[in-house]
Amino acid sequence: MAEITKGLALLFDRPNEPLVTPKGDNNAVFQLTDEYLTDDYKSNGIEINNRFTGNATDLIPLENLKRVPKFTKSRQLPKNSDFSLFLPSHQRMADEVIDELMAVPDGDLNQFLSTCTYARVNLNPQLFNYCYSVALMHRRDTRNIPIANFAETFPSKFVDSQVFSQARETAAIAAQGAPRTPIIIPRDYTATDLDIEHRLAYFREDIGVNLHHWHWHLVYPFTANQREIVAKDRRGELFYYMHQQIIARYNGERLNNALARVKKFNNFNEPIPEAYFPKLDSLTSSRGWPPRQSGMKWQNLNRPVDGLKVTIADMERWRRNVEDAVATGLVQLPNGSMRPLDIDTLGNLIEASVLSPNRDFYGDLHNNGHSFSAYMHDPTHKYLESFGVMGDEATTMRDPFFFRWHSFIDDLFHKFKESTHVPRYTRSELENRDVKITSARIESSGGETNTLNTFWMASDVDLSRGLDFSNRGAVYARFTHLNHRDFQYVIEAQNDGDANRGTVRIFMAPKFDERNLPWTLSDQRKMFIEMDRFVVPLNRGRNVITRRSTESSVTIPFEQTFRDLSRQGTNPKQQSLAAFNYCGCGWPQHMLVPKGTEAGASYELFVMISNYKLDAVIQEDGSEMSCKQASSFCGIRDRLYPDKRAMGYPFDRPSSTATSIQDFLLPNMALTDITIKLQNATEPNPRNPTN
Repeated sequence: MAEITKGLALLFDRPNEPLVTPKGDNNAVFQLTDEYLTDDYKSNGIEINNRFTGNATDLIPLENLKRVPKFTKSRQLPKNSDFSLFLPSHQRMADEVIDELMAVPDGDLNQFLSTCTYARVNLNPQLFNYCYSVALMHRRDTRNIPIANFAETFPSKFVDSQVFSQARETAAIAAQGAPRTPIIIPRDYTATDLDIEHRLAYFREDIGVNLHHWHWHLVYPFTANQREIVAKDRRGELFYYMHQQIIARYNGERLNNALARVKKFNNFNEPIPEAYFPKLDSLTSSRGWPPRQSGMKWQNLNRPVDGLKVTIADMERWRRNVEDAVATGLVQLPNGSMRPLDIDTLGNLIEASVLSPNRDFYGDLHNNGHSFSAYMHDPTHKYLESFGVMGDEATTMRDPFFFRWHSFIDDLFHKFKESTHVPRYTRSELENRDVKITSARIESSGGETNTLNTFWMASDVDLSRGLDFSNRGAVYARFTHLNHRDFQYVIEAQNDGDANRGTVRIFMAPKFDERNLPWTLSDQRKMFIEMDRFVVPLNRGRNVITRRSTESSVTIPFEQTFRDLSRQGTNPKQQSLAAFNYCGCGWPQHMLVPKGTEAGASYELFVMISNYKLDAVIQEDGSEMSCKQASSFCGIRDRLYPDKRAMGYPFDRPSSTATSIQDFLLPNMALTDITIKLQNATEPNPRNPTN
């Protein structure tokens, strides 16, 4: 079993290199036979493979395939092309590959390894990586096998293109005994502050933030022929909530940088003033990612090679149909009948997942918005150009326009939540009788009570697993990212009733808007970011609840965001690996706290203890277990979402009575003024490897 696990892990190694060459730090060799070889290696592939076998430390044996996949559609994607799930033709390719990998009988891991090896040899590396990762995550016999860090296998999607020539030089010199000196990636490599949007580059271009977005869509694919891969509990609502929280966090960061909240993209025909020059190269296609000049506009897409023929008129029609559903609270089915609209259905309808109740009528609004944005430079394939960063789930958040587009998408959800079809919360739904919060505060390792301290940290990421055709050994890139001092919440609550349980819900929002005026609740509720959610026992009388920031239900630890799989062992039963593969799609811990300002940004900490009897979800196996890692954004694998309330409760809908957050408060809630101070200095990460 350990050998199979090792072989499955090695299929992620150096994805653009052919599989006839050794893989991994120990020069493992897959023992290929003729049926695994592509045409370009038919004549000498076995001979080359055998040469490497003589010096190999590990040999990975393969079986004869019981069924050779045809890959009729997926073979059409050249190996030197980039892959995007936003493209209909690529979606169909991915569906075909996932079907083949899922069709191998459960428990037959030797055959599964052999089938995956065949796919790895014959398919585009990016297409294979996505389909292979989805299969590992959704097969019952492989779900605990670790999925490679995407930033390590495809580093060109995350770091400056100038790094790679330096990286190969570093690898070659280090192989001769020189120390492995990290390659420094400057914080400001895509623009200068002459572009005001560049003030947010630390957020948009953060590796952990982009890995989060990629990993969430890996856990929640929107397309698959096997419906159960897509049809997870409250999937459409999670699509809404995860992206809503991203927009809320982004808007908070804009205020910290003296910028107004992001302007939604409302007019599909207007020029887009924001430019973006990604400074990324694709190691798969050996081309630079196309930039977007200021003032460019959406244009009708006619790219047969990508299966794209969509007009702006199509987008306007789909938009009207979605807005009609929101306004009426009804969704039209293919047979013409109507059914009530809910937030989960709206999420699947807008994203246009395979769960959409009527894809012909409501179209593909969200995904095609990404495609229109990604192809402004070549909408008809006249210049044989590929898509820009908006067309890839691992890079799309780098672009300022992502947030304008998703503000438009987010607004559709808010309009539904604000409509008469979604009832306002009653007092009984918000209160928790007999429970009163007497105080809530933050204690920070920085010292001052109710003060959060942020700073810059320099961390190293190993690029070697994605550094094809270079010497072996670690090659580190050092990037600078936001971080914060550890802190804890201390909540004092009085329970005058019987001992029971409660759900602690912690949110945070800027105290003032961009004009430095107090918020109305109708606006501020959209700015609250979820910081944590957890269940606590409430004894009769006084209760003191403490919770460390590192325990957040929103985030994953730094070690999981930038994990080194070679240090995790090969035991497929190791539960921490399963925790990463599924719950690991959470928000990065180092980005939990907004940046704040050097003078100190004023924020409000909102704490609520809700009635657990109204929150509890009894799982199908009768348990009430909840995932400790990032369940707020990613749910729990094979289980119901661990909170019966609407996601974002109590701020997911407007109040019928309160006009400010102070008016909203009940005894089971508390509001505390806090300050976020930025120490504008950079510290080395103590976890960085030493030579």
